[in-house]
Amino acid sequence: MKIIVIGKSGQLAWELSQFVSTEHEVVCLGRNDIDLQNFVAMTECLKHQKVEGVINASAYTLVDKAQSDIDNAYALNSEAVGNLAQACKSLFVPFVHISTDFVFHGDKGVPYLPDDKIQPLGVYGASKAEGEKLITNTYSERSCIIRTSWVYSTHGNNFVKTMLNLMRTKPEISVISDQIGTPTYAKGLAEASVASLINNVSGIHHYTDTGVASWYDFAVAIQRIGLELGLLDKIIPIKPITTEQYPTPAQRPHYSVLDKCSFVRALPEFSFNHWQTQLHMMMKSLKTELS
Repeated sequence: MKIIVIGKSGQLAWELSQFVSTEHEVVCLGRNDIDLQNFVAMTECLKHQKVEGVINASAYTLVDKAQSDIDNAYALNSEAVGNLAQACKSLFVPFVHISTDFVFHGDKGVPYLPDDKIQPLGVYGASKAEGEKLITNTYSERSCIIRTSWVYSTHGNNFVKTMLNLMRTKPEISVISDQIGTPTYAKGLAEASVASLINNVSGIHHYTDTGVASWYDFAVAIQRIGLELGLLDKIIPIKPITTEQYPTPAQRPHYSVLDKCSFVRALPEFSFNHWQTQLHMMMKSLKTELS
């Protein structure tokens, strides 16, 4: 299968670009390669590429900036997504789209199911929810929406690399302890996206690594593994704080653990790993890249 990935610079797109297979070819298209706002041009581009499947790894992910940059957030997270779904429908190729835990309110207290009520707290989540709706209304028969959370990679800017930098340069740090979710290594998400595409999985599903953590737990694990691997050379205090102590323009869900049972049913042979196992793997790869 020739798989076209929409996106080039993001964490997931980069991991997909590293995907190696003797059976499948992966081609990443960035904003200079394909115009997501122009349906006709987009469709022609995909047709020219002889596309056999599409993974949308592009998104407006600046959660706080989206609160004031509403038009651009909706342009990429909603309008472009609707165009992609329509283009894939016209070419009758399978379509995988990556969405987010931010479509949920965060007050449930137990893992969210794919069909639970959508109730985003901010513009980012609302724009992603609208993109999901457009896919479902346009091309539900061959589209798969994968919601994920707390994504990180060796590539790009993310929580892991930010924490490592702060731990090297600050005498102590404070990290939110009352937001609960699951960290997800983008490499595993890339593998899940490809598996969903080539197996023609449809509907809305959840994929994250396994386990549950707060951002504070995540930071503690980063420091422990960083010391173990030699990415850090000293211990600094990590202070747990509440969301109220660290106000941001956009509200975040307090609890956004995602139930993955429907994904397991759709792809029973796909294997999951605990987030701490995946974090160790990513940080080991990061050390290799830095050495």
